[in-house]
Amino acid sequence: MTRRITVRVNGVVETADVDPRRSLLAFLREDLDLTGAKEGCNEGECGACVVLVDGKPINSCLMLAVEADGREITTIEGLARDGALHPLQRAFLRHQALQCGFCTPGMILTAAGLLAENPDPTEDEVRRALSGNLCRCTGYRQILDAVLEAAAEMRGAVGKEVVR
Repeated sequence: MTRRITVRVNGVVETADVDPRRSLLAFLREDLDLTGAKEGCNEGECGACVVLVDGKPINSCLMLAVEADGREITTIEGLARDGALHPLQRAFLRHQALQCGFCTPGMILTAAGLLAENPDPTEDEVRRALSGNLCRCTGYRQILDAVLEAAAEMRGAVGKEVVR
């Protein structure tokens, strides 16, 4: 038996009949062809599947699609606006804060959730927020620098010294 859900994904209303046991990750990837969120551990430990649900970072492998009914979902595909990359995406590129890119969407969306809640985080606050996101390819220094720079840009503090 399926259940009908209606969600707003990246600003577009989507209605679908889904198996009540289907994860939000599977729904996004397989039904909507939004493949930015990745299946890493499928246990909520790696953060590769993070999306924003009502603005909060959520491991989509642990959330059922039916639990998202009536909610707003943002994936990495929906973060850019009007063809322009989000400040976090630009900062990740500038700081070379990615290598293979598998973890990057989850890192960026986790950081976006943090910055929406706390636009001026300390380095320790960024570290804590990203503690559920694992990267096997690159060092975390570039990722931290990218998030802090994007935070400054988003606050309008570009050109001012970023205090760590």
